[in-house]
Amino acid sequence: MRARTYKGAANNGEPMFVVTGGAGFIGSNLVAALDARAPGEVVVCDRLGTGDKWRNLAKRDLAGVVSPDALSDFLAANAHQVKALFHLGAISSTTETNADLLLANNVAFSLDLWRWCAKRSIPFIYASSAATYGDGAAGFDDDFSIEGLAKLRPLNPYGWSKHVFDRRIARLIQAGKKRPPQWAGLKFFNVYGPNEYHKDDMMSVVAQVYPRAAVDQPARLFKSHNPNYKDGGQLRDFIWVGDCVSVMLWLLDNPKVSGLFNLGTGKARSFADLTTAVYRALNRQPLIDYIDTPEHLRAKYQYFTEARMERLRAAGYTKPFTELEDGVARYVRDYLATPDPYL
Repeated sequence: MRARTYKGAANNGEPMFVVTGGAGFIGSNLVAALDARAPGEVVVCDRLGTGDKWRNLAKRDLAGVVSPDALSDFLAANAHQVKALFHLGAISSTTETNADLLLANNVAFSLDLWRWCAKRSIPFIYASSAATYGDGAAGFDDDFSIEGLAKLRPLNPYGWSKHVFDRRIARLIQAGKKRPPQWAGLKFFNVYGPNEYHKDDMMSVVAQVYPRAAVDQPARLFKSHNPNYKDGGQLRDFIWVGDCVSVMLWLLDNPKVSGLFNLGTGKARSFADLTTAVYRALNRQPLIDYIDTPEHLRAKYQYFTEARMERLRAAGYTKPFTELEDGVARYVRDYLATPDPYL
């Protein structure tokens, strides 16, 4: 093991959880929960760069941080200690146009990790995306059959790359190829919550609206260019990041559960509702200006997303999901409006 590449991760025989993308938004929230359960047993695989992304991990007691380029060697050296691998790392920008880069990171790398977990009999929980559903014309049913997946038409290269991986896994399973003892893909819908600040214009609308709401300036939302939706009436399934973590921990605790599952609330709400909730959390009257959606985004714009949650519920997950107003109020009051907004 080349210690210089592992940045603190030691091959000392202790059990560990590995989280790729663990310094990212959803990943760092999962790392916080795992760290609370098993301090010093979490290894993060990510690139931190020169910005403030490191702050997503600053409060954690980590076993180590591994660069994606060093992960293969690290796993080979520590295979017997890995209790589960959560694969949340990806190029997640919906505006990324380099399809080759997306395929290398979101498909080939993911398949390598799937095969490693299958060979080593290690649970594998990975991030898919609601972007696989495209404009929703084929519905939002997390049907994992080859025929069901074939109906979906993602609107951007990111969504397509996630869909390619889902379809490949479905094909491998149908063919009876070796698989991890537990596997689960999660189609995350519109997640909001702390530690997303490094995402810039890919942050949730809550995080983008808050700075203007805090100084009594109007929020800026896209106008509707669809006659079936009024301005601000575009609908999304917004989910509190803590609910996403709850589902992942539940999967960890229920190793007999495998499958591809939607991860939303099952209840679509409007951007106007979301924005109003931010202002209300600050005890302010909502102010909204509507601006034209850029021309290059209009053809790929989703006006409605709503997760069907029957499969996750049928698998045994019973905990209620956080109501939009409650989640937004918690995010604003406990994080965004504090001197230290990090989890």
